[in-house]
Amino acid sequence: MTVTSPSNDAVRRLTHRHADHPLRGIALIVGSTVFLACSDTLAKYLGRTLPPIEIGWIRFLVFLLIMIPVALASKESPLRSVRPKLQVLRALALVSSSVLFITSLQFLPIAEASATSFVAPLFVTALSIPLLGEHVGIRRWIATLVGLVGVLIVIRPGSAAFEPAVLLPILSAFVWALTLTLTRMISGADRAVVTMSFSALVGFITLSALVPFVWVTPSWQDIGIGLLVGLASTMGQWVVVLAYRYADASVLAPFTYSQLVWVAFLGFGVFGEVPDVWTFAGAAVIIGSGIYTAQRERLRRKQPELPSEPYPSP
Repeated sequence: MTVTSPSNDAVRRLTHRHADHPLRGIALIVGSTVFLACSDTLAKYLGRTLPPIEIGWIRFLVFLLIMIPVALASKESPLRSVRPKLQVLRALALVSSSVLFITSLQFLPIAEASATSFVAPLFVTALSIPLLGEHVGIRRWIATLVGLVGVLIVIRPGSAAFEPAVLLPILSAFVWALTLTLTRMISGADRAVVTMSFSALVGFITLSALVPFVWVTPSWQDIGIGLLVGLASTMGQWVVVLAYRYADASVLAPFTYSQLVWVAFLGFGVFGEVPDVWTFAGAAVIIGSGIYTAQRERLRRKQPELPSEPYPSP
């Protein structure tokens, strides 16, 4: 079945119909970063006793339990997709990104892992060419390269401070970028509830098949923390969705990086981790390139004759 996606003009009209309360959108996006930072911190804490796949399984179990009443309230089947293969692929990418990042938290300070993972929008730039057929100008490529330099500053390959595990959040960021790109491909065909339902169900089934091989019987405290991980993660993602109803991505993008403030604060308060100067310097470069990328997208939106480029939040 072939589905015609809405035109760029139609998408812009729909977006601007809602994106007229930027302050509300900014407040929501900052609030979402608090939830997401708490989820990552709790996942790192839980990683002391449970393997990453089991933590991810608990997270997706909570996600699925939250989605069940939402799906039942839907007038149409929440799994009725016109692009089911892409939905499954997107869900697999989502769960892979989640497990990779949770794994990285077992080896890296949370601020370093988070700073490195914020390179995802730069990978979106690269993936938008083969998957979306979009044109990327020289300025976007320069911004991407600058962002990658920021990653190198954080990880410092070849130095005594280099930790091979830092490749995990980079790989997680790449798979997350694939998730975002596939979301863009699906968005014109399927409803949001369909995408969310596929994410919850496929993720839970995938991790349910893997978790018996690494199962560690959790304590009641572990179960409680795991439920909080799932709740905080789901709430964070839900608030992100709400934020984008009130402001454009180019407006919200700079504020998504406030998550680095929260994870640095929580990392110090819970684990006694103090980010070094290189982490801050590299994060500043990554954030700068990301903000520039968002502004380039904002300018492109003002030129209807040019194809728009995606800039989802990291």
